[in-house]
Amino acid sequence: MKKIWLSAGLVSMLALSARAQDKETDRVENAGKVMKEILNAPDSIPQDILDKAECVVILPSVLKFAIGFGGSYGRGVMTCRGGAKFDGPWGAPTMMALEGGSAGLQLGGNATDFVLLLMSSRSATSILSSKVKLGGDASAAAGPVGRSSSAETDAALRSEILSYSRARGLFAGISLAGSTLRPDNGANKKLYGKEVAAKAVVMEKAEPTPACAKELLATLEKATPKNKSKSE
Repeated sequence: MKKIWLSAGLVSMLALSARAQDKETDRVENAGKVMKEILNAPDSIPQDILDKAECVVILPSVLKFAIGFGGSYGRGVMTCRGGAKFDGPWGAPTMMALEGGSAGLQLGGNATDFVLLLMSSRSATSILSSKVKLGGDASAAAGPVGRSSSAETDAALRSEILSYSRARGLFAGISLAGSTLRPDNGANKKLYGKEVAAKAVVMEKAEPTPACAKELLATLEKATPKNKSKSE
């Protein structure tokens, strides 16, 4: 009887683990769909800004996101260009969480997708290591919108992080200053099946790219295969 109970417990644990992994897999897949839809839209992220991004954070379908009210948060993924200088191909994703924020911003009710572009190596390495306050630890601003818009704007020139939102089919730059962005290492464990730090995934290629991230990486490779900030 004891063996039967032990076997039943093991099966239950494995089932729970599989469901947890499926949840994170779905999150990565949804991030790929969101990124593809946004980049295929006529008025999207300016190409010259996208080409200078070191990393991209995508937080799909954030529901009832109220920044500064009730501690709501969004979860998603971060992928970076490979190599210590962020000048290689887009690499395996690491899971991220967006939390808190300023009392002046509230997005309620409807599903909202967020995309954040990390424009500097400093902001990328900081976020991979610990919690970063947007607008405090790293300068942040609403990103300019439109394929033909120039990166030579005050916001783009000054900010380490540019943020965007999509809700009800509308895509726009949005300020997330006051929010915090941090690695979600618990979700990384569920996705990769073991403890692995965000920095190890991105900087050390500690894990191979999971199948669920193929659409996301293929979309980014097609849209912006080279980090053009490194050639200037």
